[in-house]
Amino acid sequence: MNQFIDTFLNTMSQSPWLFTAITFIFAATIGSFLNVVIHRLPVMMKREWQSECNFYLSEYHPDIVKQVGEERLNKPIDSFPKKYNIVVPTSACPKCGSKIKPWHNLPILGWLMLKGKCANCSASISARYPVVEFITGALIATLAWHFGPTTEFLLASILTFALVALTGIDLDEMLLPDQITLPILWLGLLVNLQGTFTTPQDSLIGAAAGYLSLWSVFWLFKLVTGKEGMGYGDFKLMAVFGAWLGWQMLPLIILLSSAVGAVIGIAMIATKKLHSGKPIPFGPYIAIAGWVAMIWGADIVNWYLSTL
Repeated sequence: MNQFIDTFLNTMSQSPWLFTAITFIFAATIGSFLNVVIHRLPVMMKREWQSECNFYLSEYHPDIVKQVGEERLNKPIDSFPKKYNIVVPTSACPKCGSKIKPWHNLPILGWLMLKGKCANCSASISARYPVVEFITGALIATLAWHFGPTTEFLLASILTFALVALTGIDLDEMLLPDQITLPILWLGLLVNLQGTFTTPQDSLIGAAAGYLSLWSVFWLFKLVTGKEGMGYGDFKLMAVFGAWLGWQMLPLIILLSSAVGAVIGIAMIATKKLHSGKPIPFGPYIAIAGWVAMIWGADIVNWYLSTL
């Protein structure tokens, strides 16, 4: 087995184009699963919140339960099946309920074969599904080309999968779930015990500094304006990049995310896709900036310092 693995890694090292192509196909398949996570995890979380709220009311405020009525209080918040998680039920058309055939679940190709419509009722299938699959494949293929078949590539891919899921959920729900951010935060600290991306000390300082940097901005903005400018999930996501890349990359990530957010926000306002005063998720911009910093951060910093 070890000889096979060594032979495979040696072949991939000598054929970067082949390795990149293989990783694109594999990652696009993972992207199909991430579509499920993006859609279902928020539903699961909302159901959990409802259950916790109902338990609290029944335990401490039975008078409210009596007034509202248990049946109304326990009314489902969505129309999905009672048993609903990442695995169950299997994918189906939301309009007619027909099960999605395995070959129609092929990343990108399945959507193209169906021409963006359900095979049974011809209801439209969102183009976001193949877009997420393609973006996931393209991101991992870029990592494959940059890192090659190395431990760094494997770990950076895990982080990237998490970032894709977080970005999709934040765009839909203005939410960065702890179920994703916290595990990859701890993983980043563990990864750097051996100095994979940065030193253990810089990783630990980066996690704390990443969280506190946006936390400070949040409270300063709230004290000045009385409004909340961002969510706590953004603090945790910045802590993730501090843990993975070290505190030295945080200024670059903050600058890049702010610049990307400003450009996209202005463009959306100009095209009337965003009304002034309406909140927009900041997590995707942090994710984009952090991912760029992971690959080209050192080059960008060195280039900037050379221009001074």
